[in-house]
Amino acid sequence: MRIGVNTRLFITGKMDGIAWFAYEIVKRMVEKHPDDEFVFFFDRKPDEKFIFSKNVKPVVVRPQSRHPFLWILFFEIGIKHALKKEKIDVLFSPDGWLCLQTNINTINVIHDLNFEHFPQMSAPIYRWYYRFFFPRFARKADCLATVSNFSRQDIINSYDINPEKIVVVPNAAATDFFEIKEDEKKLVRKQYTNNKPYFIFVGTANKRKNIKNILLAFDKFKADGNDTKLVFAGMQKYWDKEMLKTLNAMRYREDVIFTGYISTSELNKVISSALALVYTSLFEGFGVPILEAFACATPVITSNISSMPEIAVDAALKVNPLNYNEIVIAMHTLYTDESLRIALIAKGKKRLTDFSWNESAYIVWNKILDLYQK
Repeated sequence: MRIGVNTRLFITGKMDGIAWFAYEIVKRMVEKHPDDEFVFFFDRKPDEKFIFSKNVKPVVVRPQSRHPFLWILFFEIGIKHALKKEKIDVLFSPDGWLCLQTNINTINVIHDLNFEHFPQMSAPIYRWYYRFFFPRFARKADCLATVSNFSRQDIINSYDINPEKIVVVPNAAATDFFEIKEDEKKLVRKQYTNNKPYFIFVGTANKRKNIKNILLAFDKFKADGNDTKLVFAGMQKYWDKEMLKTLNAMRYREDVIFTGYISTSELNKVISSALALVYTSLFEGFGVPILEAFACATPVITSNISSMPEIAVDAALKVNPLNYNEIVIAMHTLYTDESLRIALIAKGKKRLTDFSWNESAYIVWNKILDLYQK
């Protein structure tokens, strides 16, 4: 069998959550099935580390897919011709995008429909692209995958897709995330927070991540009198004026710390050393940082909406993300109740065992076989 894979997100130093999902799934399929051929479609010269074995053929398709108009050219012209030239039997697209002008059997992964529920959070041209093309991508796919039951039902309701066509392929935590020793945690706290306990936020800080309410909650929590800090792990690239205004108006602005870009190994240390992860997003198709915190033995405060209750179950404190006072109460609870922290850590470790990249890769491979044998 000759399997085409959309690997345009495999870019060193720029891998987001969807890219890592693709990486973990595809790497396992390639290694598990050495007698099958995989053709990886990149939009630029790939790093050799993404050519996992001898049964992988890298193909560069132009133009680079950096903008909605270029996405159209990349998929509807570049990918269309590449699929025909490479004689692909089944196409796997792990990022949601497809070529609409092909008869090749396809399995597509749409991770979530945040752009349907929060259109105002995307620039007009991107909003137009997502809302025009993604319903068509969903209908075009012979098999549609998504990462949670919540997202599955959302796709069914939003795009009127046959439920039998959609399969859930969950994320999992990378093996890069694990609990570190207490003496290492002390060094991390010394480096980032002057030996003070801290709450941590992880992720792309766009408006959907509810940054404003996290800042308001922390400022109110600090007013009770405590020595905690709030650490944002990552870049401030997507901070808007409202977030910055809220930050600058904080009474305890000096207790908010930004790490800037940090490596995965450093992120593991920073999560492991935190008092708790605050992941109170307004909408998620899955919420990978929840599992990463579980792996690091760090308690979690998360939202009681969209997919997050499904992922966390009883292993996290769940709050209404629109009510920052509930976030304050959760912060205070985890700051003062050590026995609850210990209980949540134990539940998080147990919940983590329900997610496996090997199992998710197995699900995708079986769907590929089904399409090949149609």
